[in-house]
Amino acid sequence: MNRILLTQYGLKWNPFSTELPSEALYLSPKMSDFLWRIENVHVREGGFAMITGDPGTGKSVVLRALADRLERQADLTVGVLNHPQSNLGDFYRELAEV
Repeated sequence: MNRILLTQYGLKWNPFSTELPSEALYLSPKMSDFLWRIENVHVREGGFAMITGDPGTGKSVVLRALADRLERQADLTVGVLNHPQSNLGDFYRELAEV
């Protein structure tokens, strides 16, 4: 997408680019609430989180935003298992392997 089209629509980045920066991602209020709960509650208590949903509901966006936010926290290890066809049993099996 050329610069003229971007400025015509008031865009800073090409929304279809695979290299779209994290700050350009749209996070709905529900997504933001989920990220806040993980950052401020779940991280302190420890545990695991699983993001599931129908295709096109924003799972990859949430996962990317969460990984970016958690990278900034010290003394925290983040593991990402990204298998679109997996179910809960697959999650536990891979978790046991890690």
